[in-house]
Amino acid sequence: MSATIWWTIIGVAITTAAIKAFGPVVLGGRPLPPRFAGVVILTAPAVLAALVATAVFADGDQLAVGASTVGVGAAAIVSWRKGSVLLAVLVAATVTALLRAVS
Repeated sequence: MSATIWWTIIGVAITTAAIKAFGPVVLGGRPLPPRFAGVVILTAPAVLAALVATAVFADGDQLAVGASTVGVGAAAIVSWRKGSVLLAVLVAATVTALLRAVS
């Protein structure tokens, strides 16, 4: 690899370490203010939703709706109706496989 790539990796690593150290250094053991705590609590579900949406709707550089999209939708309905995670995964896999077999 070229030197530019290595310097970029080093720069990103240092920036990441600085961002991670910023909170503990600034707060110094004090509790997080409620406004920030709400943001921290909602960050993980938001990132997970973004990753799922990207995986479901992305087809290379374009957005696409296909068998996997319908399968995830079916799993969402099963989860919404209080089904188990295992049942949701099985329904998603079955619906996706059936739609791919038909088309």
